[in-house]
Amino acid sequence: MAEAATATKGHADGETRRDFIYLAAAGMGAVGAAATVWPFISFMNPSADVLALSTSEVDLKPVQEGMSITVTWRGKPVFVRRRTKAEIDTAAAAKLGDLPDPQPDAARVKKPEWLILVGVCTHLGCVPLGQKSADPKGEYGGWFCPCHGSHYDTSGRIRKGPAPKNLEVPPYAFLDDTTIRIG
Repeated sequence: MAEAATATKGHADGETRRDFIYLAAAGMGAVGAAATVWPFISFMNPSADVLALSTSEVDLKPVQEGMSITVTWRGKPVFVRRRTKAEIDTAAAAKLGDLPDPQPDAARVKKPEWLILVGVCTHLGCVPLGQKSADPKGEYGGWFCPCHGSHYDTSGRIRKGPAPKNLEVPPYAFLDDTTIRIG
């Protein structure tokens, strides 16, 4: 009878050890699999230089009324224009029915005096002229793309030429009265 108890006890210990070995092997296998897969997952994350370009803060203090500046966001030029009262009035008075891509001026700006646009022509990706005072601004006082003759108004809306859409308005927010964050 004592031998039967010892055999049963030994058998129970054997199963316990075997279960532990199985669990330990499975745990090590899971850790090994995770260590093998992690570099592939990590590779898909954006790099530090891409994350740094995801937002741009712009100080608006030096921009005077009627002046434009160009900043870079995600490798693209972004036009920041402090519009005059006349430019705001002209943009607001445009008849939406006359526009190829109708969009009211109020939907394109957060504050009427500040216009923020991605400076890439929607036709073939050129950079329109109109940021410098000596640049041609087209028939509508905004921007002119000399590559194929697209004319944009003072709200960045396409008015004439082959471009199918208005200049894009990037996501942006005013951090205070003189600073914006693009992206």
